[in-house]
Formats: sequence, structure tokens, C-alpha cells
Amino acid sequence: MKTLAEKILSEKSGKDAYAGDIVIAKIDQIALQDGTAPLAIRQLNEIGIYTAVKKAHFFIDHAAPSPRRELSNDQKFIYEFAKKYGADFNPPGEGIIHQLMVEKFVSPGMLVVGADSHTCTYGALGAFSTGMGSTDIAVAMALGKNWFRVPESIMVVYSGRMPKGVYAKDLMLYLIGKIGADGADYKALEFHGDCVENMSVEERLTIANMAIECGAKAGLFESDEKTRAFLAEMGRKSDFRVVKAESGAEYEREIYIDVNEVPPVVAKPHSVDAVVSVEDVAGTPVNQVFLGTCTNGRLSDLEIAYRMLKGKKVKEGVRFIVAPASRRILLKAIEKGIISALVEAGAIILPPGCGACVGIHQGVPADGEICISTQNRNFKGRMGNPEAYIYLSSPATAVASAIKGEIADPREFL
Repeated sequence: MKTLAEKILSEKSGKDAYAGDIVIAKIDQIALQDGTAPLAIRQLNEIGIYTAVKKAHFFIDHAAPSPRRELSNDQKFIYEFAKKYGADFNPPGEGIIHQLMVEKFVSPGMLVVGADSHTCTYGALGAFSTGMGSTDIAVAMALGKNWFRVPESIMVVYSGRMPKGVYAKDLMLYLIGKIGADGADYKALEFHGDCVENMSVEERLTIANMAIECGAKAGLFESDEKTRAFLAEMGRKSDFRVVKAESGAEYEREIYIDVNEVPPVVAKPHSVDAVVSVEDVAGTPVNQVFLGTCTNGRLSDLEIAYRMLKGKKVKEGVRFIVAPASRRILLKAIEKGIISALVEAGAIILPPGCGACVGIHQGVPADGEICISTQNRNFKGRMGNPEAYIYLSSPATAVASAIKGEIADPREFL
């Protein structure tokens, strides 16, 4: 009996594979962004084999649009390569690599690799997806396959109903705080439970996205009717298939979390596993609030901000930066009146992309400043300044903090 990871890697390798086995597996999709693609392309050019380049998708999202000459040159290099070999290319403004991959390309049961650690996001659709270094991605583009060690799996069971003020981001931060930043090194996290069954795909994407933050190779969800509806909304209904773990599959560890007992939480600087209840740090002054990224830049996240800010303003002295995760999300938010309402409340709207998360441009904090952000990492210097401090939170906690000018419990505003 097989876990999701074992099942997908068995199918793609044509081998009866179990945890610990080494397999050579066929890759369905390859994803690269502007920070990692240039090295992968140069490595591929050294290999000189281009068999699977058409499986690759290139995204300009980390510096979108480019703030520096050398980054502009890299982006031109990527574009010219993609056009030469017939690969898919997504220019600045289309959105973040991980959001666009799930909107356009990833389907249940696929094996997907990406030159970005948060490639694990696609597990929300029932795909085995994982990040690799640029050299391994070059091999994937050359041959259309690569070697994998089948990971042991950890079953995470979320049971119950999320209380007021608690969101998928809180659940994942709570898990990371519980097991530590290395608690699932090279494991596959497989998510189950009645809470998971009731989650939207957007919520599942948030959780799968952060699997790497506790060291996991992948974060996996079974595909179901929610998956089917999401793919239908993206115009890809025919891409749906049922992918489930087999009954009696063997897991290295099982973790059970009653979500009724999970409060709104934050991760304190400078570690993702420094997780505490928001009540423990409430009142900490903030200078910047960032709503967006591949973790929480989706329409449902913007809708939370829209509801909470109705009739309110961002606190004077606070920069509230908002970056939709894709062009599709931005257009829907405009159509619903969300963007105009956020601007009227004092928000700064960035083009679809990574924005302030990676610290290249569009939101680098000053020395000593505190930012509370919906991104997935708060490492020292992550947003471009090692003298600044980043707290991680759900969109609701971030927006509550923007209103009060200090870290705040979202339940005050819901």
C-alpha cells in the first residue's frame, strides 16, 4: 500500500517504488524564475542537449519589472532562450511562478520540478512537486527525467473547524512551530482530516507552499471535488483525475492537530519556527505590512483585507503594500471593487509578482524597522535589509496590524 509520494513516483518511474528507493522518473513540467533560470540555461548550454526544453515554463516575477540593468539583461537572456527553443515564457506582470503554474499547467498526479524551493506549492493539486538546484533543472530540461530518492511520508491530520480569526496560514505556522524548521527534512508531508476536506484549493496552496519551511521535499493533498472545481474555474476541467493514497499505506510519523485549539499565530524574527500566539506579541509597533506572495497573494486573501478595511484606514506611518499573485487575480480584484477600496484605505498596490518578499525592490524596510508579512520566510535580510525584522502571519493578522499600527489580534476586526 502506497503513500501519495510513493504512488506518483512509482507511476512516473515505471517501478514499484517505496520510501528510500532511488528512481529515475519522467518529469511532466519544469518551472524556472528570473533568479534561477540564467544559471540553469547556462548549464543546459554546456550539456548541449535540449530534448525536454518545451516542458519548461519561464517566469519573470522576482524583479518585475526589473529595477537594475544586470537583472534586465538576465531577463532578456531568458526571453531569447525561451523563444529560440519554443519554451513557454511569462513576462513581468503576469504573476508569480507558483500561482501561474497552478492556474495554467499543473494537474493531479503530475511530477513537477522547479528551480525554486517553493515548487512544493503544487502539491495542493495532488501533484508531486519539488524544488531542485539549477544544475538538476538543466538535466531535467535536457533529458525530461531525473533521479529521485522516494521520501518517507509524514501524515498530518487537521481535524475540526478553524475558529474565528484562524486561517490556513496559522495552521501551517503552528505545525512548523510544533516540529521545527528541520522537522520534516526530505520527507513528504501528506495532509488529511475533515478540516482539510473542507478547505478551498487556495487554502491548500498556502499550506503546501510552506512545506519546505520545515524541510519537507513535498507537501501533498489528495485530489477531490474541490480540485475538480478549481481546475474547471481555470478552464482545465479535463485535467482532473483522482489521486489518493492507498488505504494501509505506511507513514514514518503521524501528527494530529485539533484546529479548534489553534489560535492566530505569528513567527517571530528571524526563524519560521519561532511561532507564538499573536497575543504574545500584540502591541509590537510595525512600520510595514505586506500582503501578497506565493503564500498569500490570492483573491481570497485580498477579500479578507477588503472586508476588514471597510470604513477604516491604514494607520498613519504604516506602509501597507499589496501584491496580487497573478494578473488574473488582479483583474478579478478590480472587477469586485477590492483594489479601489484598498487604495482608498491607504494601500500601495504593486504589479503581480513577488514584490517585497525577496528584497530586490518594492518594499525594502529601513534599519530597525518591523514588517509583518504574509510571505513564507522571515530570515535575517530576507526583505533586503539584515537590520530589519520580519514577522510572519495570516492575511487577517497582517491587516489588523496595518489598521492599528502594531501587531494585532485579527479577532478584534472580524
